[in-house]
Amino acid sequence: MGEENCTAVREFILLGLSDAPELRVLLFMVFLLVYGVTVLGNLGMIALILVSSRLHTPMYFFLSHLSLVDLCYSTIIVPKMLADILNKYKAISFLGCAVQFYLFCTCVVTEVFLLAVMAYDRFVAICNPLLYMVTMSWKLCVELVSCCYIGGTVCSLIHLCLALEIPSYRSNVINHFFCDLPPLLSLACSDVTVNKLLLYIVASFNEVTTIVIILTSYLFILITILRMRSAEGRRKAFSTCTSHLTAIIVFHGTILFTYFQPSSGNSADTEKVAPVFYTVVIPMLNPLIYSLRNKDVKEALRKLGSSKIFSQRIFS
Repeated sequence: MGEENCTAVREFILLGLSDAPELRVLLFMVFLLVYGVTVLGNLGMIALILVSSRLHTPMYFFLSHLSLVDLCYSTIIVPKMLADILNKYKAISFLGCAVQFYLFCTCVVTEVFLLAVMAYDRFVAICNPLLYMVTMSWKLCVELVSCCYIGGTVCSLIHLCLALEIPSYRSNVINHFFCDLPPLLSLACSDVTVNKLLLYIVASFNEVTTIVIILTSYLFILITILRMRSAEGRRKAFSTCTSHLTAIIVFHGTILFTYFQPSSGNSADTEKVAPVFYTVVIPMLNPLIYSLRNKDVKEALRKLGSSKIFSQRIFS
């Protein structure tokens, strides 16, 4: 398109997941159900960790923040997506688009760092259990979580500031269901080489750094487990890591597939599948992963349920 078609944009039109009218109700019901489970699961996990003294440990402190981040970035994306499924006019203001991208990017980068911090926590717990509570002091836990949030905020701010410098766009129609940066940059009239380069550099640095921390932590964990003489000790050590490893594989696998795959002939609709997974499905899966295979969480739920029944009997 020529330069004459480039204009400043006040709002964007999101094409959404599908323009097939017969799929609207089905998609709305499916994603509404998933979002409902996400909200209940993550809020329930946060509340359980707060009220159960059994779960007042560094591991569950980090898990509560993981649930908070999952809840936040799902809420940033899904309600707008649900509204757009039913609406024919799927507009979002320029400011709304910028805010949505900034908050979403902040939460995703924060989760990347949190998963690495949780791997380090498991490394200390298994490889140096006698000094675990000394090493993982509450001061250090707060500092680590704060660094995760600060890192997510700074990375997102870099991308946002550069994106706001784009003066005009060839079109205001984004073939996506939310304001992600790559489809936005594809519409820019000006040279966005710096934007794309920084996006690749920052994303690569975050992924490589956190994956190195995770792999190093689990390498030492594996060595420690293999040296254990007790089969029961090995089983317990493996069980404490299974949930976290599952969350890491699902999350990082999806991120790598989405942003680091080579350019191909895939349609834009096909390329929406992975973002749906990490914006909608993963926030729902994480509380299920950490609750279904976690004895501490199950025991805390059982005690909470029995205490409620006991209280009802007293006051009935």
